[in-house]
Amino acid sequence: MPHVVTDNCHLCRFTDCVTVCPVECFHSDEERTYIDPEVCIDCGACIPACPVRAIYDTLDPARGPAALDRYQRGAVSRPFPVISDKQDPLPGAEERKAALGY
Repeated sequence: MPHVVTDNCHLCRFTDCVTVCPVECFHSDEERTYIDPEVCIDCGACIPACPVRAIYDTLDPARGPAALDRYQRGAVSRPFPVISDKQDPLPGAEERKAALGY
């Protein structure tokens, strides 16, 4: 199963994950990042790189459907631009990170 970006990424958009991705499978919009499941090779490099623990290699049903990046269905994430370089986090990202407990 391709890696998934959960709602922890919403309104943070830390992009540490994209700098370690060997295949440029990350896309982003104004609020978060997404993984294109058809490009992701499941290497796992992005998981420890995410400061808000938004990326998982499997979706745990106990987290509920809200945890799943609802846009990460390939065709929906692909129209957003591919990102491969670190960008500044969104304003308020550090506060959101603290609110998430990280």
